[in-house]
Amino acid sequence: MRGAFRMPAEQLLPDIPSGPSAAALPEAGPALSGARGAPTVSGGAPGSASDGAPGSASDGAPGGAPDPGDDPARILAAEREHLAVSRAALRAMREHAQSLSADAAGDWVSQQVLQALLDQRVAALADHAGTPLFFGRLDRTAGDDLPGTIYVGRRHVHDERSRPLVVDWRAPVSRAFYQASPADPMGVGLRRRFGYHGGDLTAFEDEHLGRGEALRQSKILTEEIERPRSGPMRDIVATIQPDQDEIVREDLARTVCVQGAPGTGKTAVGLHRAAYLLFTHREKLARSGVMIVGPNRAFLSYISSVLPALGEVKVDQTTVAGILGDHAAAEDPAVAAIKGDARMVPVLRRALWAHVVKPAEGLLFTKGANRYRVADHEVREIVASLRGTTRYNPGRAALAQRLAHQVLVRMEQRGESPDDRVQDAVARSRPVKQLVEQVWPKLTPQQVLHRLLSDPAFLAAAAKDDLSAQEQAALLWAKPPKSFRSAKWSAADGALLDELGDMMERTPSLGHLVVDEAQDLSAMQLRALGRRCRNGSATVLGDLAQGTTPWAARSWSEVLEHLGFPEGGSAGDGGSGGTVTELTLGFRVPREVLDYAARLLPSVAPGLAVPRSLRPGAGSLTVRHAPDLAASLAEAAGQALRREGSIGVIVPDARVSAVSEALADLDHRVLAPDSVEEHRLLVVPATLAKGLEYDHVIVVEPADIVEAEPRGLARLYVVLTRAVTSLTVLHSRDLPAELTG
Repeated sequence: MRGAFRMPAEQLLPDIPSGPSAAALPEAGPALSGARGAPTVSGGAPGSASDGAPGSASDGAPGGAPDPGDDPARILAAEREHLAVSRAALRAMREHAQSLSADAAGDWVSQQVLQALLDQRVAALADHAGTPLFFGRLDRTAGDDLPGTIYVGRRHVHDERSRPLVVDWRAPVSRAFYQASPADPMGVGLRRRFGYHGGDLTAFEDEHLGRGEALRQSKILTEEIERPRSGPMRDIVATIQPDQDEIVREDLARTVCVQGAPGTGKTAVGLHRAAYLLFTHREKLARSGVMIVGPNRAFLSYISSVLPALGEVKVDQTTVAGILGDHAAAEDPAVAAIKGDARMVPVLRRALWAHVVKPAEGLLFTKGANRYRVADHEVREIVASLRGTTRYNPGRAALAQRLAHQVLVRMEQRGESPDDRVQDAVARSRPVKQLVEQVWPKLTPQQVLHRLLSDPAFLAAAAKDDLSAQEQAALLWAKPPKSFRSAKWSAADGALLDELGDMMERTPSLGHLVVDEAQDLSAMQLRALGRRCRNGSATVLGDLAQGTTPWAARSWSEVLEHLGFPEGGSAGDGGSGGTVTELTLGFRVPREVLDYAARLLPSVAPGLAVPRSLRPGAGSLTVRHAPDLAASLAEAAGQALRREGSIGVIVPDARVSAVSEALADLDHRVLAPDSVEEHRLLVVPATLAKGLEYDHVIVVEPADIVEAEPRGLARLYVVLTRAVTSLTVLHSRDLPAELTG
């Protein structure tokens, strides 16, 4: 009987978090007499077998498991029982983890580390209310040592005898839930999907893969995708499609770039890949770390619940500004574009190394009555041998040691026997320090950049032929700050400072980096991110059609090159190169809405394939000429509030205040860059809409959005593709010609 399978969880899932709490978890939990290995589920709710959904449970559970027959109510009751047993087991696992103490650690530091691991384990075992513990079941025919019936869920759950009640979706055996098909059943006879309302199991669908029957569209899958949004982004673990699953399970060593049209789930795929890699390479990534980089804080707040819902609670999430510094000085976009160009790399390198000069004299070191001299030509030779072969600061330290070594050679020539302590003392002595400071001065990135942007002659010498005279003139400050300490840096300066910092000291590397909306990053920003995963890999997400910055990427090959993972090649530090994959089939945006927005593609990204949507969305699009824009907006918002789901009123940035006033009689909030609050009705500046989604979107005055910035059509494409259920376009001015043609 399958329910008696006793393989230890660690053998089935070798990368379950180890550590003191996990080691004792198999003993956690009370006796669960109701556990069954292969109960069979169904139900009379929409999408169940009784509705005529694909397949049924009338054949019973394969492999001799208890068969509740073909009565949908009995099948549903059996599966609900398994759900209740699994939740009880998860509670027992969490309670046991909470009962463990770090007091057994040998010292205070070890105790703190152990307690942090225990706290992390407890948090990972949280049972989130309203989140299904499992969403699928596989009845396997493979005949191997794994259980015949497997429940696939967000995390692993076992009973007091280590029998797996729920298998983590990331385990190798769970792959068949996403990939199996009648053409390749992958050893699966029956795949069952479960439907939920809140946390209650209400329906099921069966797919008999071993019969060679064509699969019909899943009602449960469709309903889950179309379920109204509220609050932060949800995980898509129950609805991952085969092409998405291939990306999610790509090897850690491979950097993957995903070109994803609106609604294809590229952001969710990236987050689920992070969760998969943490599961599969937990020990390695626990040491090196994983980081999510998003476009702004509002976006990070929106995605913040996905990884914790998947049991991953220790992943850093930040923005490019959070990495490079929150520099906010105003700057002409044309100047920012020059600073963001990769041609700045040799300019910065020359500017930094220009501070290393030839010595005017040699070194004289005095010890008592003895004097030791290193001639100036010898000092020049040492400097020349170091320059360009190391980073700036290690080179400076090496110069002091090389000079001290030459002094020791002269001591030995006089019959002395100095040791390493003497060399270190000489390297720290005043004569050596003074000479090093004269030849190889101590610098900060701010000092170098301040001089570069303030001194025309210095900039010209550093720029050589890489920058034109006009570009050099544009870079120079009109009124240079008196010192680098009083300088106000721009966002583009942040990437230059980071580049200089890496030329001085090597930037630590993470194990994996997930970068969303990467098409909007400059070459210098991409280089900064690439440095932070130079010993690891990255998942790069974006859509070239949604590039809205003046320096927006035109090809993913260039993006990967700047990151240090050239497409099809090898990374500079010996790792693998990058690969580009494209997602064009959408699940979120209704077809009627997506087709309308796609009218802009020939203008914003003519080389991209036209995206397709699986959801027809008849009646989802309304385009209305509104002479009285305020009245029409209030009416449209009121109608949306009478429907289920979230509402985003996306407006030109300059109209935010006016629109908020027009909605004064309705409870609403205005989204800010750092907003973390949730509200059903939000006024969203067009520049903050990227990456967000709402059930109902009202777009105000598209012409103003287009005219507000050089890549305004791309911004409008972003805005028009934020809707999950309905899109209403209100305009008092003529629509852009690209939409009406």
